[in-house]
Amino acid sequence: MGSYCHRRYVSKLFQNFGKLQPKAKGDRRANDIGLSCKSHSLMLYNDIIAPGHAGGFHLLPLGLRAMEKLVKLVDREMHNIGGQKVSMTTLAPEALWQKSGRWAAAGSELFTLKDRHQHRFCVSPTHEELFTTLVAALSHLSYRQLPIRLYQITRKFRDERAPKYGLLRGREFEMKDMYTFDTCEETALETYNAVCEAYDRIFSRVGIQFVKVSGDTGLIGGDKSHEYHYLANIGQDTILWCERCGVQMNKELAADDSILPSACQMSAEKCELQQKKAIEIAHAFYLGDKYSKVFKASYRDSAGDKQINCSMGCYGIGMTRMLQAAIECLSTDTQLRWPSCFAPYQICIIPKKDGHRGEEFLKAAELISDSLSKLPNLEGEVVIDDRMNLTIGRRQVDSDRLGFPYIVILGNQALESEPKFEVIDTAKQETVFMGPDQLHDFASQMETITIY
Repeated sequence: MGSYCHRRYVSKLFQNFGKLQPKAKGDRRANDIGLSCKSHSLMLYNDIIAPGHAGGFHLLPLGLRAMEKLVKLVDREMHNIGGQKVSMTTLAPEALWQKSGRWAAAGSELFTLKDRHQHRFCVSPTHEELFTTLVAALSHLSYRQLPIRLYQITRKFRDERAPKYGLLRGREFEMKDMYTFDTCEETALETYNAVCEAYDRIFSRVGIQFVKVSGDTGLIGGDKSHEYHYLANIGQDTILWCERCGVQMNKELAADDSILPSACQMSAEKCELQQKKAIEIAHAFYLGDKYSKVFKASYRDSAGDKQINCSMGCYGIGMTRMLQAAIECLSTDTQLRWPSCFAPYQICIIPKKDGHRGEEFLKAAELISDSLSKLPNLEGEVVIDDRMNLTIGRRQVDSDRLGFPYIVILGNQALESEPKFEVIDTAKQETVFMGPDQLHDFASQMETITIY
């Protein structure tokens, strides 16, 4: 009974395997229901998300597993740089946003409401006011206690005029936001660099090419900003990028500052500056005392007789946006592809359909699942496709389009005295035959994030 509790079966997954195949980009029926990019279509079709309302989506079991792994990856890096995780209220009083001047500036993008006492609130799209007020309440804060690096991973809300592209541009979204408090600009920029280096490690671990560019400070404000992007044709940002001369910026920033380069700064004759569409997945801001001055978030200096405003930074990662952007970058029009580190499950085992020996194949699959699930990196990561009424080929199609990084097929050789299993790397579309020991060694080397 103990080992059975660790087994996972495809027949028990929250999946509608009776759906029609997703249509290719440009199909009229797909356009009619707003499937304007492949990742949106694939996530709906494969039950990763489900629509709740315009601009709002439910994360279904496979989607939530992927999100929990991404959260764990981000948590690890935030903790490594001294981040302390909190959970702040979603509702923010109007008075705080009026005090910072952002109530009017945000305009119609704010979701607002009144309580029974007619007090007004906004449903927070970002938390600068609340975090700065929290630190300001530490009336005896000393310079010795700085830097303070607080972060959360929580739901945010923005009244998007025209939500589209699923999780990429919605009214509800999951975000990691960190707010840091330092003694001065010099130490605040040290924190800024530390967070950016942590972001570099996160995105490198995910394994999709990313670009870091200078960005616009926008509504959040501040004196310095960098954005992280995945290159994608459906991206709403245009970045200027040249590996030769080092130009890397959001075109919006270049236009605002009237510094739009026309060509490579090293050799205009040999290299034209590239303009690429991209999806913004993260943003870093150096804020200075923009908020600490307003909300009196200050600390006592070394002499103990002077209050100095904290020097702040804020740092966001769009978690749900990153989830879908990764799928957009890696997938085909009809097959999901995940970064291996946060794929919902790592391995799907498909035992052969056989009228006489079907039970033997299924039993062999369960034993392999039990063995692999004992590996520290694969606990809870193996699924058995137990739909024994279907052929191997039909189940392989389902496993492939769901994006399991590895498929292990148990054919006739699996029951021989020296068994062999067909192991498919779905990302590379490569097949290798392995014995039990080879499979065990291969699986033990998989770099995964487990959530148990």
